[in-house]
Amino acid sequence: MSVFNTDRLAGKTVLITGASAGIGAATSVLFAKTGANLVLLARRAENLKATKEKAEEAYKQFNKDGKILTIEADVTKFSDLDALPEKIKNAGLDIDILVNNAGMVKGTEQVGADADITQMFDTNVLGLIHLTQIFVKQFKAKQAGTIINLGSIAGREPYAGGAIYCATKHALSAFNGSLLRELVNTPIRVIEIQPGMVETEFSVVRFRGDKAKADAVYKGLQPLVAEDIAEEIVWTASRPPHVNIAQLFVLPVNQATPTLNYKK
Repeated sequence: MSVFNTDRLAGKTVLITGASAGIGAATSVLFAKTGANLVLLARRAENLKATKEKAEEAYKQFNKDGKILTIEADVTKFSDLDALPEKIKNAGLDIDILVNNAGMVKGTEQVGADADITQMFDTNVLGLIHLTQIFVKQFKAKQAGTIINLGSIAGREPYAGGAIYCATKHALSAFNGSLLRELVNTPIRVIEIQPGMVETEFSVVRFRGDKAKADAVYKGLQPLVAEDIAEEIVWTASRPPHVNIAQLFVLPVNQATPTLNYKK
């Protein structure tokens, strides 16, 4: 038996937040290759459409069948999240796997603008918790389900220039750990993926659109890419039902901590 048994995912339905770009988009395409149904959630409709088209191509390429439901929504708006179950039900789908991928960072200031701080906590923590609570109820009712939360190395070790972002990812990690313990008497799996340096539009957003600054973060080092983390997400989801990868810490080979890395 292959250690990457994607047959277990065929016919399952996966909800992925932040599916319009980066890790979310790559994860959507990789799940499509397994024959999973997709519910793709993001704010940017055009990007979401592009992800859907790539996933549809993946179905064709791997001779898989699957449904795709795209929903334009903002994880910081609870009303958007509360409307999801009805929309998903009306599409004839039932969520088996929740991938909380949406997340963001703005700035490296010691004391950031209140609006940026609020946006980071609303996206990375409050929205994630609210959405998870919605589907935990459903998973408990059917006694099955997998929750995958995208954490970060910033949730393991704080670093200068990341005070608020680190605080949000520490909060996510604490939530994940508590949820794991609270659901120990159920078949529901709770997983946290903690990547190190991943080159996506993440750093461009952090540096407020300054691509040169973002590129400099990875110069001289081969960082992870979105597809690397997508593979880990799909791998954890594809484990046998009695196996839970509670936490997975993933680094590029030349990174050891948030600030210790080797660049040529």
